[in-house]
Amino acid sequence: MSVFAVELDLSFTWHGHRLVYDVYGPSAGPLVVYLHGLLLDAELNRGIASALAERGYRVALLDLLGHGRSDKPIHASEYRIDSYADQVVALLDHLGAHEAVLGGISLGANVSLFAATRYPERVRALVLEMPVLERAVPAAAMVFVPAVFAAHYGRRVMNVTSGLVRRIPRTRFGPFNSLMNAASLPPDAMAAVLHGVLVGPVAPTQEQRRAILVPTVVLAHRNDLIHPFDDAVSLVERMPNAALVRARSPLELRFRPQRLTDEIVSFLSGVDHAPLRSHETCANPAGNSP
Repeated sequence: MSVFAVELDLSFTWHGHRLVYDVYGPSAGPLVVYLHGLLLDAELNRGIASALAERGYRVALLDLLGHGRSDKPIHASEYRIDSYADQVVALLDHLGAHEAVLGGISLGANVSLFAATRYPERVRALVLEMPVLERAVPAAAMVFVPAVFAAHYGRRVMNVTSGLVRRIPRTRFGPFNSLMNAASLPPDAMAAVLHGVLVGPVAPTQEQRRAILVPTVVLAHRNDLIHPFDDAVSLVERMPNAALVRARSPLELRFRPQRLTDEIVSFLSGVDHAPLRSHETCANPAGNSP
C-alpha cells in the first residue's frame, strides 16, 4: 500500500461561514472533490479518498454548510443545493485550482450537477453516485418531511438524544461515524438544512442536464426508492457524454470498494485522452456489466 499525505480539518470562509475540508494525496495530483450525502459529512467518503489518493489523485472532502464540522446557521434560506455548488467553486478558488473532477453521493451528486451547469469551465468531469432526480421526489418527501416536523416539534427530545450520541466514541469506520455525526446534529440546524434543501431546487432542469458536455460516470443500483435506478438511466441518456456503472448495492463502494474504485480510476484516467462523444454514441446503460 502506498503512503500518501493527509491534511485534516482545514478550513476557509465563505460568506462569513467557516467551511471545513480534508485533503488526501499528492499536491501535484489531479484534483477530485467528492461530496457527502444529506445530513452526512466527509467521514462517509474517507475510504474513497484514500483509495484514489493511493492511485495518485489529490482528493478534497468538503463538509458543506450545515454538515459535519462546518458552520451550522439555523436559517433555512442558507441551505439550497444550487448555493452548495457555489461553496464547491469557492473551495476550488481557495485551493488555487482552475478546475477539478467533481462528484459525490446523493446530495453530493446533485450539487456536482448544479456546479456543472453554473460553472462549466471549472468542471473537468463528473462522478455521480446515486443522484436524486424526478422519480425520487415522492419517496424523499415521505422520508424527510416527517424529519423536519420531528426536528421542529420534538426539539427537546432530539436535543437530549443528539447530545447522547455526541458522547459516543467514534470508530475507525468512516461511514458509521458519519451516521453518528448526523444523529448528533442540533435539531434546529437539522430542520433548517432539510427545510432549505426540500424547498429549493433539487436538480438542474432536463434542458440544463442535456447541456452538460463534460465526461460523466453515473454509479447506481436497483431497489432504492430515494435513488431510483431509472433516474440514473434517464440521466445518462440525456447527458451527451455520460456512461452508467451499475453497483451491486448502496454499500458496495464503502464495504467492498475495489471493483467500483477500479471503474472510477479507469474513467478518470481516460478523461484527459478520450474525445467528447456525441449523444448518439453515448454508452448504452443496459450494456454495462452488473
